[in-house]
Amino acid sequence: MRYARGAVAPALIAMVCSGVAYTPASAEGTGGVQAPSAPQAGGSEYGVLTRTGSRPVVSELSVPSSATAGRPPRVVLRIDEPGVGTVDVTVAINNLTTGRSAIVARMGWVHTGRTLTVGWPRGASLPDGVYHVSVSAHDHHGGSLERTAHSSGVARLTVAAPAPSVAGAPAPPEAGVPTPAQTVTDGAVFPVAGPHSFGGPENRYGAPRSGRVHEGQDILTAEGTPDVAPLAGMITSTEYQAGGAGYYAVEHTAVGFDFMFAHCKAASLVVSAGQDVSAGQELCQAGQTGDATGPHLHFEMWVGGWQAPGGHSIDPLPYLEAWDHTGAGT
Repeated sequence: MRYARGAVAPALIAMVCSGVAYTPASAEGTGGVQAPSAPQAGGSEYGVLTRTGSRPVVSELSVPSSATAGRPPRVVLRIDEPGVGTVDVTVAINNLTTGRSAIVARMGWVHTGRTLTVGWPRGASLPDGVYHVSVSAHDHHGGSLERTAHSSGVARLTVAAPAPSVAGAPAPPEAGVPTPAQTVTDGAVFPVAGPHSFGGPENRYGAPRSGRVHEGQDILTAEGTPDVAPLAGMITSTEYQAGGAGYYAVEHTAVGFDFMFAHCKAASLVVSAGQDVSAGQELCQAGQTGDATGPHLHFEMWVGGWQAPGGHSIDPLPYLEAWDHTGAGT
């Protein structure tokens, strides 16, 4: 069959519509269109068509093997993908008995290459049972999470009912962790030496943040108010984080707590790593460096080491209230 000059052959139309690129023939060619390669086993007549480019992968997924029924446990993850800045992430807790999702946390578009804590929906709760914690993600090009034997993005979680307690008895403290009253006996002082308040729900430990939860308690105060060490210890780190904590210091104490003091005023840090400090000693001044929107101290308490493997944060508020003799934070 012949075609009029300028007409496009049906084979070329099919190739373009199928997304297969064509290359003009060289001066020694015969048709102006490169001949398609021979069909390969299992592929189309134009060869095997595969998607090029990378896919997101779960490089870290920290899920406890067991937990007590109630609030979902702390889950930490990290997604990596070369050359990609953000990916859309969802984390689901699926009941293996019913085959249904028990809790779904849509984290939205989060940065790759960062360790993130999953922010569970407000009021989320897990009854006893056996579950899978499953991560799903896709990039801006539609590339879905790559699952391998070493990076499946799935972890098993067993949830058990809490042990019965004696009516009226307070919840037992975590093993080896001093109670607020014990720290007061040890001479603990409030970490802000000036008028202050604890703000609202958004300033509390566990408040939702973009792709994570708030792991400290904000103490609102005037810029320049001294931030002090609640207990004696040693400074393990003084750093600057432009998009987060700003100028900050970390203290390790003899009783096992690690304290983190964030958003210090620029040029106000008066301690350095390796320095011993006493209770009440000034570390820096309250400021609004980093991602802070107003002057305050972001105060974190950790058991097992700040940001260390096996370490975890705890709610500082019961301790802060015990140390706050002025009553200004209540």
